[in-house]
Amino acid sequence: MSIALMTFDIFGTVLDWRAGLERELGELDFDAVVDRQAELESEQFRSYTEIVAQSLVDEVGLSESEAARIGANAGQWPLFPDSADALRRLRAIAPCAAITNSDHAHGAQVQAQLGFALDGWICAEEVRAYKPDISMWRAASRRLGVPFSRDWWHVSAYADYDLATARALGLTCVFVRRPHSRLGPADVIVTDLAELAELVSR
Repeated sequence: MSIALMTFDIFGTVLDWRAGLERELGELDFDAVVDRQAELESEQFRSYTEIVAQSLVDEVGLSESEAARIGANAGQWPLFPDSADALRRLRAIAPCAAITNSDHAHGAQVQAQLGFALDGWICAEEVRAYKPDISMWRAASRRLGVPFSRDWWHVSAYADYDLATARALGLTCVFVRRPHSRLGPADVIVTDLAELAELVSR
């Protein structure tokens, strides 16, 4: 198999945002929070920190100050246990970058948890748009110097946010069966990133 680039959704694919929110707040209606974030992302642009905070004010009833603190530190929510080792293995095969509905500060937090820098952090704060907007992938193509093709693999637990756009662009789509994942058409289906690393290492 030929792989020129691997790009990754972060929240829900590399980082366990449900566990992170529940660690902060206890059990909650996670779907309601995520759906509210999607609504906010479709409105006039604001940072992901602000969107997380507003979703928690609206759906959980948090104070604005507490919600703002959680939003600012979203990149410190826990990684899935397989993420760091698998990404390290995958980076030995091809460049690995993030295409993420988040901010630059979250990138620093996530990469600090990984223990190494990814090969790019293309985020909504930079592009001023949110996935599934095609401009996120166009920005990644420009930044990383890789044209759209089957040699570009996009990895996500979300068909709606990620894989539908990636498929329309002709990329190889990898679906990861994470908690809260949303299945759709994919070329490769794996249970976690460790399985993906094993697959492409053969």
